[in-house]
Amino acid sequence: MYSFYYIFLPDTFIPENKFNLIDSFNHIKIKLLIQSHNMQTSRRNFIKKSSLAIAGTALLSNKIFASPKAFKITGLQLYSVREDMKKAPKETLQKLASFGYKYVEHANYVNRKFYGYNAAEFKKVLDDLGLKMPSGHTVMNGKHWDASKKDFTDSWKYTVEDAATVGQQFVISPWLDESLRKDYDGLLRWMDVFNKSGELCKKSGMKFGYHNHDFEFSAMVNNQKIYDIIMQHTDPSLVAQQLDIGNMYGVGGRAIELINKYPGRFELMHVKDEIKSPDNKGEMEGGYESTVLGKGVLGVKPVLDAAGQKGGTTHYIIEQESYQTITPLEAVKLDLEMMKEWGY
Repeated sequence: MYSFYYIFLPDTFIPENKFNLIDSFNHIKIKLLIQSHNMQTSRRNFIKKSSLAIAGTALLSNKIFASPKAFKITGLQLYSVREDMKKAPKETLQKLASFGYKYVEHANYVNRKFYGYNAAEFKKVLDDLGLKMPSGHTVMNGKHWDASKKDFTDSWKYTVEDAATVGQQFVISPWLDESLRKDYDGLLRWMDVFNKSGELCKKSGMKFGYHNHDFEFSAMVNNQKIYDIIMQHTDPSLVAQQLDIGNMYGVGGRAIELINKYPGRFELMHVKDEIKSPDNKGEMEGGYESTVLGKGVLGVKPVLDAAGQKGGTTHYIIEQESYQTITPLEAVKLDLEMMKEWGY
């Protein structure tokens, strides 16, 4: 006659479905098999066998007892399929959803409309397809700030309002006009506007953000790179950084170096890979153009891992602007497949 005793760690370490979960990992069960014809077992033998059983937990996958995976999402910047979105936005979004995309990022907000739809309409289009749009690109420039009133114009206030309606978490400006960065004092004043935009977005439960191109790493103001000035004069609690790892490559910008220099500052990332451009100009005039992830020279996977481990990154947004011999839709399908292969 046998009695079976199941030994588990405290419930704080085991998910609610602990029995099924443990069975699923090689069907390993922790049990004490105690032979007892008279149903009596000495305390000494029980403790000994209990210790052996607990030691056996090392055979279980660490995944059982590990903390839940850190939150992260993989999405697509819709500029990657800009012509398709221009011609047939709803049909293009349907195709993206069929590829497995769950998140998108807009690059078209004109006259209070996203790809021809007002905010409520576009949110319904997304909802119907099972898509979410946690971030979007709208350039904030001089016309959006009234220096005499020290307040944003209605145009920018509407931008923030519509972003909230469509469900964004981040309102990202993807450009810094040259007129706003021609001298140090002027740039610092605009960084103060960045912070104020962060305060405005915060009132609607969102965060303002900035997305780099290449000039931030090549142009100097007051003997400093523009990107360093941006990082040093924006409040991380109000202004998120979306690091485009491809845009800066041609002028020497390297993502891992920036992540090490500014740990925890990059909540979002534009995920790209790069190859030498046939015309030696490329998208940023630096000699490189984007390509399918894993096909270029950038070494993307280690960058993604570093971003998650040290950069504070949770939003990984694929963007591909050049396609070589395939269509944009074919390219972004391959990009998502590679991200999944990498575990993103």
